[in-house]
Amino acid sequence: MDGTVGEIFHLILIKPSHYDDDGYPIQWLRSAIPSNTLACLNGIAEDCKARAVLGEDVELSIATYDETNLRVRPDAIVSSIKPGERALVAIVGVQTNQFPRAVDLAMTFRKAGLPVAIGGFHVSGCVAMLPDLPSDIRAAQQQGISLFAGEAEDGRFDIVLRDAYQGTLQPLYNFMSDLPDMTHQPHPMLPREHVRRTLGVTSSFDLGRGCPYQCSFCTIINVQGRKSRFRSPDDLEAIIRQNHAQGIHRFFITDDNFARNRNWEALFDRVIALRERERIKVKFTIQVDTLCHQIPGFVEKASKAGVSRVFIGLENINPDSLLGAKKRQNKITDYRAMLQAWKKRGVVTYAGYIIGFPNDTPETVARDIEIIKRELPVDVLEFFMLTPLPGSEDHQTLYRNGVWMDPDMNKYDINHAVTHHPRMTLAQWEETYRAAWHSFYSPEHMKTVMRRAVACGMKPGKVMIMMYWFFFSIQYEGVHPLESGYLRLKYRRDRRPSLPRESWLSFYPRYFFETVRKHVLMGYWIARMDFWRQQIMRDPNRKTYFDLALQADVPDELDSLEMFQTTRGGTEAVTKRRGEDAAREAIKARAAAE
Repeated sequence: MDGTVGEIFHLILIKPSHYDDDGYPIQWLRSAIPSNTLACLNGIAEDCKARAVLGEDVELSIATYDETNLRVRPDAIVSSIKPGERALVAIVGVQTNQFPRAVDLAMTFRKAGLPVAIGGFHVSGCVAMLPDLPSDIRAAQQQGISLFAGEAEDGRFDIVLRDAYQGTLQPLYNFMSDLPDMTHQPHPMLPREHVRRTLGVTSSFDLGRGCPYQCSFCTIINVQGRKSRFRSPDDLEAIIRQNHAQGIHRFFITDDNFARNRNWEALFDRVIALRERERIKVKFTIQVDTLCHQIPGFVEKASKAGVSRVFIGLENINPDSLLGAKKRQNKITDYRAMLQAWKKRGVVTYAGYIIGFPNDTPETVARDIEIIKRELPVDVLEFFMLTPLPGSEDHQTLYRNGVWMDPDMNKYDINHAVTHHPRMTLAQWEETYRAAWHSFYSPEHMKTVMRRAVACGMKPGKVMIMMYWFFFSIQYEGVHPLESGYLRLKYRRDRRPSLPRESWLSFYPRYFFETVRKHVLMGYWIARMDFWRQQIMRDPNRKTYFDLALQADVPDELDSLEMFQTTRGGTEAVTKRRGEDAAREAIKARAAAE
């Protein structure tokens, strides 16, 4: 372009939050989890701008908002668009629990005459798995809101931009049957001014999409497909260098299962080279499965590449529950070895655990959490309610059978019971969920986790901060840690439209008192946990601490540990494991004989 611009087209990218139980958007001064979707769409939009997809005489002006850490004020956004200028408001990465908030935001822009499109897992999942669009999506369409299903790379977003520019947005853009290859696509990227609003100045990107497994509660396999698609090592290096140039060195790699990325070794090798040759000291959080330790060299190279935290989907320690959810790849007989492998490398482990499988009761869940605390060396455990998310097989099955599911999509946040359970009432289910958090994050167990960290050569502060974040989020903020952050922000006028606006005489004093109270409690718990840390570090025997969870060679482990002997599924898993071991030994014997 020659520097002369005929007109400006505004692209406003918004990643919405969702409402808390009082109807206020969950928002923080510093949020915990960066938005990969926003980074991806920003990268795609910048590529569209560089290619001048709207014409050489049109400047594409891009603005990004992550509502979890930046208030979205539609009136201010609308007023920033001058008369005669055109725009598109794209509300992106919308999860099911965020859809009501997304529509409320969209309606304010629609009333101002701006075109709006909503995309993300809720729309894509419903398009992929349901015979007809549900009422909430149809209602949005009737208000003139355009919907986008699928992924935006490979020119798909070009189409939406051109239609918006020409005033011909379609009611639905459905690209679910045509998922793009990920190599040489625009790189996920957010400017530092956005990333600094996250705790630890952490950004995110994806290196792979899709998953070959068939977990019935998962939406990824139906939205991103069962065929995995990957970025290249060159893509990874470019992403790291772009972020390094603006002082960003911490990343959350959002791949559902990085261990199944066929390029994992080349990707790790590229990062190791950058770390060792150019001193680019990046750190990563990755997500893996429970079999990752069986891949030769995977854990070792992950540690060398800068993986400091790893999320593992344990989901449950009862094989019957895992089988019922089609989580066949999880074998409880591998859990201990896998966690110990990460501990030896000094990597903080945090694992997901689902509550609400058909066999669960308050008593069995409490029992299983105690077993985990004794026998598994997991640093941080995060609990989820089994939730039939639109886009999952579980939701599709309940929908087809006419089973009751809560009509308020805002509750589909893995924190609320949204359908009936065969052995618990809704109230019992939610109380069991809260009790699991309180049990795992008891003072005594948090001390134990820090002792294990020191015994494994790790600094106890690494796990202390993680445990504090998870404990405080549930206990005092009342939100899941993945939705948490520092310093809760609330705005009286942003309350959910279906609820009455509070008087400033009641809202502001209460908000002030809540904020002060939380900071007092925050200081108390940080001081208390740091006191534990100092006690542990003063213990002359701290490096020789040992317990069952750290013991790699438990005599007759499969017969003596409770996680293998308490449930019918556990004993069957042991029988299967012994059969597999016997078969391997027979193969070795035949090979030796030959």
